[in-house]
Amino acid sequence: MQQILEAVGAERLTSRDWENLPVPGSYRALTIRKDETGIFEGLPTAERDPRRSLHLDDVPVPELGPGEALVVVMASSINYNTVWSSIFEPVPTFEFLTRYGRTSELGRRHDLPYHVLGSDLAGVVLRVGPGVHRWRPGDRVVAHCLSVELEDPAGHDDAMLDPEQRIWGFETNFGGLADLALVKANQLMPKPAHLTWEEAASPGLVLSTAYRQLVSHNGADMKQGDKVLIWGACGGLGSYATQLALNGGADPVCVVSSPEKADLCRAMGAEMVIDRAAEGFEFWRDGTTPNRKEWRRLGSAIRDLTGGDDPDIVFEHPGRDTFPASVYVARRGGTIVTCASTSGYDHYFDNRYLWMHLKRIVGSHFANYQEAWRANELMRRGKVYPTLSKTFPLDEAATAAHEVLQNRHQGKLGILCLAPEPGMGIEDEEFRARHAAKISIFGTVGA
Repeated sequence: MQQILEAVGAERLTSRDWENLPVPGSYRALTIRKDETGIFEGLPTAERDPRRSLHLDDVPVPELGPGEALVVVMASSINYNTVWSSIFEPVPTFEFLTRYGRTSELGRRHDLPYHVLGSDLAGVVLRVGPGVHRWRPGDRVVAHCLSVELEDPAGHDDAMLDPEQRIWGFETNFGGLADLALVKANQLMPKPAHLTWEEAASPGLVLSTAYRQLVSHNGADMKQGDKVLIWGACGGLGSYATQLALNGGADPVCVVSSPEKADLCRAMGAEMVIDRAAEGFEFWRDGTTPNRKEWRRLGSAIRDLTGGDDPDIVFEHPGRDTFPASVYVARRGGTIVTCASTSGYDHYFDNRYLWMHLKRIVGSHFANYQEAWRANELMRRGKVYPTLSKTFPLDEAATAAHEVLQNRHQGKLGILCLAPEPGMGIEDEEFRARHAAKISIFGTVGA
C-alpha cells in the first residue's frame, strides 16, 4: 500500500503510471462475520454493541469484473446502515449476500463468510474493468451507494425501481470502510476539489437520500415557500435536508434533541427550531397507545413558529416514534416523505387525518445516479457543505458506529482509511477559502 499512498501524494502522474502500480493481494477492511450473527440474540437494540461485532481484518482483493472499478479508499464514513449491519437488525446482511450470490458468477463473489461494510468513500481509481470508458486509474472520485444491474426494463425510467438494485456495502460486499473497495463504474462521481478526503467521503449516502426524498419529483418535489418539518435536523440525513430546504427557497422547521443541536441548525441558517427534549414531547403513552394530545401540542408549536401554517412537507426518517405525529401535523394536501425508520419499522397513524385531509405518504429510498450526481454537483459548487463533526481512524470505526447507535453524534462521523491524518486531499485552496465559514460550522475534529 505504500507505493499507492506515495502515488496519491505525487503530482503529474498519468493514468498509465497508476495502471503500472501493483494491486496488493489483500487489504484492511471493517467486517462482520457470518458465524457471529447470533451474538446479540435476545438483546434489545439499545444494548447491542457494534464494538463486539465489528472487526478490522485483512481480506483478499476481489476479482474485478466488467463495468467495475477498484478504488483506493482514502476516507469513508459511518451511516446508519453500517449500524444495522453491525447489530444484525432487522436481519443479518449475510441474507442479502446469499441472494446476490445466486444471481451470477460475479454475484457469487459477494457471498462470503465475512461482509466488508461501508456505503461511502472518497479515493482514487486504481483499476477499471472491461467496458469502463468514463473513468481511468488516477481519477479522484467519490462513490454513491446504488449498485444496480439495469437488465430489467423497470430500472430504465428510475434505477431505484430496478428489482436488482442494491445498496453497496450493505446489500453487497466489498464496501468503503476499507483500504480498497469494489464498485460499479456508474457509482463514481468527481471528488469536490475543495474538500478534504474525509469531508468528501461524508455526504454521499445521506445527501443523495435527502435530495431524492425532498427535492426530486420522485420524492416530495419541494417548491419555494414550502414549510418543511425536518426531524433530526442536525443529524447525518437531516442536516442535508435543512441545507436543501434553505437553498431551495423553502422554510425548514428543524426538530432537534438538544440546545447544542439547535444552535447548529441556526448556524446553518434555519430560523425555526424545536428542541423536542426541552419541550418534553412524548408521542406514545406506552409501547402501544398513541398520545394524540402530544400530536396537537406539536402542531401548535409548529404554527407558533410559522405564523399559523402547517408543514407542506414532513421529512420523516425516525419512523415509529414520530410517524403518527408526522401524519397529523402535515397540512391538508401535504406530503409525508419517509425512509429509514431508525426508531422502528412498524408504523402507526390515524388514517382519518390522511384520507379526510387528502395527504400523501411517499416512500423514498436512496437515489438514482442522476439524483446522486446532481446532489454531488451542489457539493462541488459550494451550494451545500459537509456536516462532518468528528473523524476516527479505521481501527476505531467500531467506536464511531457505537456513537451513532447511541445518538451521541452530530452530522456525520468520518473514517480515515488510507489517509494518514485529517485535512489531506484539498486541491482547490482558493475555492475552499471562499467557503471556509460554512465548512467550519460543524467543526471537523479527531476522535
